[in-house]
Amino acid sequence: MIRKAENLSFVQMKKNDLNIKTDLPTNTYRNWKANVLTLYPEMFPGSLNFGVIGNALKRGIWSLEITDIKKFAVGKHKNVDERPIGGGPGMILRSDVIDNTLNSVRENESKNHPLIYLTPKGNRLSQELVERFSKTDGVTILCGRFGGIDERVITYYNPIEISVGDFILSGAEIAAQALIDSTVRLLPGTLGNTKSTNDESFSRHLLEYPQYTKPNIWKGFKVPDILFSGDHQAIKSWRFDQSKIITKERRSDLWKKFLNSDIGAHKGNE
Repeated sequence: MIRKAENLSFVQMKKNDLNIKTDLPTNTYRNWKANVLTLYPEMFPGSLNFGVIGNALKRGIWSLEITDIKKFAVGKHKNVDERPIGGGPGMILRSDVIDNTLNSVRENESKNHPLIYLTPKGNRLSQELVERFSKTDGVTILCGRFGGIDERVITYYNPIEISVGDFILSGAEIAAQALIDSTVRLLPGTLGNTKSTNDESFSRHLLEYPQYTKPNIWKGFKVPDILFSGDHQAIKSWRFDQSKIITKERRSDLWKKFLNSDIGAHKGNE
């Protein structure tokens, strides 16, 4: 379900407090809601309207509501941004414009519906954080543009600040779609196979093992014999070993987390 939002909901959460409620049963069916505040509502649903995420949207597993920040522009010329005080490049979204936008969506706020501001200065988006968001009632995402938003908005509303990586985008709408996509796919009913997410990259702090399909031989490269063995335990062990090798070689940060986990403490060096 997609509709332009007049009244959305969120709860103020401390930017360093990511202890989102996670005691919901994993098999509970509920409509998870993504509320997006943006200068470019026409960018949505975008990629979210396709594949398993789009199917889940059509089936009502989650819903998308959009608020156009431009509707809350101020002054004779309907401004949403101004030059930074003190000089510097870019334009800054006005505090009063963002405040009016947020005030318009605060009715019926949920106690389990965090407000997120997407910014390069935020906490790095991770699978662990996405899993926490999937256990909420939904999220409200504030999409910045230009040079960002007036710092006083962040001070007053204290949103969870999230970054999708150490690079700069022209706006947060693509990042918002990435956050929503990664969260929705974890909702019950989105994926046909509930085990699909168990062995993916970042699950258990490991990158995913290599995957193969037909043809069995391609350009002289053969599918590993172990995968034809029919020995499910041996295949599982091989895949686990491959995940460890790949993670250790490519992501030392994840490897350290794995070694410090319950599984890694026993099997990390096997």
